[in-house]
Amino acid sequence: MKRLLSHLRSGLAALGAAGFLASEAVAGPVMLPPVSGGERPVLLVQADCYAIGQEVAAQRGGTLARASQSNQGGRPVCVIVVLIPGKDGQRPRRTEVVVPLN
Repeated sequence: MKRLLSHLRSGLAALGAAGFLASEAVAGPVMLPPVSGGERPVLLVQADCYAIGQEVAAQRGGTLARASQSNQGGRPVCVIVVLIPGKDGQRPRRTEVVVPLN
């Protein structure tokens, strides 16, 4: 029975790893329709809360603990949690910053 469970665990681990590797997305080129009049199309890209969080953490001298997107008042925002080191060996302070996403 122990041998069967051992083989079952190994098989499930291998199946999980194969599923993880097979689920990676493949990015391809973006085809834009031709624009008349010599204008150049603008492609809007949503800001990345993680990158914004890294900047906020660097500005405040701390480390990024969490970065998530949310809606406040109908507007998209990034909720950033930064851990700022404590003084004289004290615990780090947790600071939450809300940054507009635009």
